[in-house]
Amino acid sequence: MNQPIGIFDSGMGGLTVLRALRRQLPNESFVYLGDTARLPYGTKSGETVSRYAVQAAAALVTRGIKLLVIACNTASAYALPAVQDFAVVPVIGVIDPGARAAVAAAAQGPIAVIATEGTVKGGAYARAIRTIAPAIEVVQQPCPLFVPLAEEGLTKGDIAEAVARHYLAPLCESRPRCLVLGCTHFPVLKGIIAQTIGTGIALVDSAETTALMVETTLRERNLLNGGAAGGTTYLVTDAADRFVRVGQTFLGESIDTGSVEIVDLQ
Repeated sequence: MNQPIGIFDSGMGGLTVLRALRRQLPNESFVYLGDTARLPYGTKSGETVSRYAVQAAAALVTRGIKLLVIACNTASAYALPAVQDFAVVPVIGVIDPGARAAVAAAAQGPIAVIATEGTVKGGAYARAIRTIAPAIEVVQQPCPLFVPLAEEGLTKGDIAEAVARHYLAPLCESRPRCLVLGCTHFPVLKGIIAQTIGTGIALVDSAETTALMVETTLRERNLLNGGAAGGTTYLVTDAADRFVRVGQTFLGESIDTGSVEIVDLQ
């Protein structure tokens, strides 16, 4: 089926998920929505995040999508059931794939999770991991400054190193076997995170594991596109120029200004 896959995030971080999806599913087309007018979601209440997420889902459903990816850990934590109830297409969040990959990487634990304040407070990763492995130890650490570091391109150097040490030093004391990058901004900081956390600890990127789950879901439902490679349309709620400029850090390539459209989710 040649209908596009819909993806939404609070802003630019979800582009790491889009990047993984395009690599895993080169024949598919995509519609990406970044709610740049209302980012970040990580500091907002669960009720607000759920309302924003349903509005984003509604905008994408009207574009004729065949599957929806919530490419935001905070929205996945708070709003997945609400979006699934609303949408008429399969909906996949990023938390369950990440949790499954973490347990596969470190079945005996401990597993560490770094994320935004909202994701950590909601406890969605801990619940998802313990659903799979009830006895496993899970430690969590909010890392809110990682988001602006990623968006400003400060992925290495003294500032990034200092912030990484500040957040990750407490986790090192628990000696985790696995570290989940529980925010879609964090993969662009993978180098400095790995350097700080040390060797012997597996890093789980939920973007990659989500792409695998999307492929499996499409295959099982006979929704894969068997035709030519598709393109990508970008929707943003504000600051299209900044989205184009900053977004290339997360996508790993330039974004054509002509493919970005301003939409209103109100």
